[in-house]
Amino acid sequence: MADDPRDLVATACRVLAAAGHGDLIWGHASARDEAGRGVWLKAASWGLEEVSRDRVHLIDREGSILAGDGQRHSEYPIHTEIMAARSDVGGVVHVHSPHAVALAASGEPLRPVSHAANFFAPHGVGRFTDTADLILTPELGKAVAAQLGPCHGLFLVNHGIVTVGADVRTATVAAVLLEMACRQQLLTHGFGGWPSWSDPAESASKRHNIYPDHAVRAVWDYLVRTNGLNSPSRPGVTP
Repeated sequence: MADDPRDLVATACRVLAAAGHGDLIWGHASARDEAGRGVWLKAASWGLEEVSRDRVHLIDREGSILAGDGQRHSEYPIHTEIMAARSDVGGVVHVHSPHAVALAASGEPLRPVSHAANFFAPHGVGRFTDTADLILTPELGKAVAAQLGPCHGLFLVNHGIVTVGADVRTATVAAVLLEMACRQQLLTHGFGGWPSWSDPAESASKRHNIYPDHAVRAVWDYLVRTNGLNSPSRPGVTP
């Protein structure tokens, strides 16, 4: 029996919160609807750590709520337009991760300084600079999807990040790894001089050796397990 997308999105949101990606009530994760109706998206007005399965609803490409309750996030086009552009994507995360925002604002690209950065080989992490404002329209959502291209991650410069994966588990692990990679790069550079990093061939090899699908799933399981998130309805969260 397939996992309920509402449970997966709710757990993804709480994993992101536990990993330090929270920004008050902002940030969201989504999963593709297997019936092709749209995306299962976190409802607005809740912090990531507050999301239960009843705070996830189904949104179509036009932004209509097809199932579930709650206020719709205004940046739903990030999710719907990426899903429309990339059939390989089953999960999308948009959060305002502090070190990723800082590195993107510096103008420096993500370098494979650490293991975490190699997850994004060979395409790296793109930079979206059309606007630092909210992605409120399908046109802007399409522009984000175009700039993302084949990448697993995108800096929305002076705004936040977008990460994607075959499912919302992978997109969530990607967001966690991107923040780790940015933090390590900033830490390394903060000691002066210029950091070393893997060349493209080594980076591709590390991507292959460190991040096969089973390892990414194991990272997800670890994040769920170590943060006490095994239950879809986290204790203390009222639906």
